[in-house]
Amino acid sequence: MLERVLEPEVMDDREEAVAYNDMNHDAVNDKFAEDLLSLGDIGTDCLDIGTGTALIPVALCKRHPEIRVMACDASYWMLELARYNIEVEQCAHRVQLHLADAKKLVFQKDYFDTVFSNSLVHHLPDHADFFIEMVRVLRPNGVIFLRDLLRPETSVHVESLVQQYGGEDAHGQQMLRQSLHAALRAEEVRTLAAAVGIPAECVQVTSDRHWTLAARANESKQSFVPISTAP
Repeated sequence: MLERVLEPEVMDDREEAVAYNDMNHDAVNDKFAEDLLSLGDIGTDCLDIGTGTALIPVALCKRHPEIRVMACDASYWMLELARYNIEVEQCAHRVQLHLADAKKLVFQKDYFDTVFSNSLVHHLPDHADFFIEMVRVLRPNGVIFLRDLLRPETSVHVESLVQQYGGEDAHGQQMLRQSLHAALRAEEVRTLAAAVGIPAECVQVTSDRHWTLAARANESKQSFVPISTAP
């Protein structure tokens, strides 16, 4: 069984941030946005934790005429590139950028209709505070939607996924390789979710390399129910 190997929590190097932004994430980001919107009523005030260069908020704004996104990241350079992206795509009036630690959010409780995050969890060395904060800032009846990489069972499987999805660039392949080694298994995510009242069935393996958590809170936020994306 492949052991988890951590990678840096924050990509706060300009060259690394530029390399990440230059990679083609369109298919993954579009799928994330479409799946989130297929969950039903997600409100209009959303929080994206670990937004990177804000490509998913841009994708959401193109699809949803009323959505507003608070886009948070712990990397200064990621947010500098995000600022350019939202200006070019004319989303600056609907996407607000915020430098933040996912484990210590400044927002008041019950503040957002939906909290979402893509590919952040594998960057965190510890996850309990992130899950606690995510639930704290969510409004009653709100939606949580997370997606991230799934740690393979073997190094051979890692290399197979790198060859399939890592592209032609050696640096991009290495970034994916490191991320797969740092990712969690579905059962590890289910344990973290259970600690904040999210049932195990809210966490599903949704591709050959991803898990997804999709849940809606009840009125008191004491419990959650699973919600499924459209087929």
